[in-house]
Amino acid sequence: MRVINSAWELAKKRGERLIVLWYLCPELNCSFESLFQPVTEIRIINIRSLLDPRKLFYQLTARQRFGNDDILNHKTDGILHQDFYESLKNPVYLFTWEHFYPSHDYHFYVPAAPLKKRIEAVTASFGDRCVGVHIRRTDNTVSMGKSTTEQFLALMHKELEAEPETRFFLATDDMEEEALLRKTFPGRILSNEARTLNRSSEAGMHDALLDLYCLASTRKLIGSYWSSFTDIAADMKGIEKVIAGEA
Repeated sequence: MRVINSAWELAKKRGERLIVLWYLCPELNCSFESLFQPVTEIRIINIRSLLDPRKLFYQLTARQRFGNDDILNHKTDGILHQDFYESLKNPVYLFTWEHFYPSHDYHFYVPAAPLKKRIEAVTASFGDRCVGVHIRRTDNTVSMGKSTTEQFLALMHKELEAEPETRFFLATDDMEEEALLRKTFPGRILSNEARTLNRSSEAGMHDALLDLYCLASTRKLIGSYWSSFTDIAADMKGIEKVIAGEA
């Protein structure tokens, strides 16, 4: 989402059309249209292979091609260097998972109707005292080393001391963490309990998007270190963010 936002900002600066090759891979095996309502400002092309002829066409006909390392080497604090930006020739082909222009505009991302209905059903009971909690585990060792379970528990207890009626919406990829939080805070943990954690399935990506939008609908977010999921959830609606291990 942040990459598309960055590319949209770049396209606007250059007065050019943005075409997005949305790659369905094991980490995100779901089409754009399955997650979001159609957009008109940009063209989305779903591809299932890096050898897709449409990808190869845009790659081979571009006057310049840049990969992820090029973006990393030509940006500072999330912004492309001016001399690099000015040197770009039309058309440009970018292959990256880095964001390279700051943007807080998420208007492209309106959940598809079935997902929107599910999100609204979950968030209807949030009120103004619901705090989001995002605990990132599995393969994110950087996050696990910094944002420990003890750090999350301490921050959640702090929220309850300040506002005893607080409830928490929990998004996590670790069911043991969820069981612990439910035991520690009985009756205060909300979550999508029937969720699928398999990112290579469409159901798993639907559940991940539901978690993202539910976190964004809370009044405050207790999040994980080095997690773009945490950052985007807070950025989407400009809610307060506290990172476990940094507070």
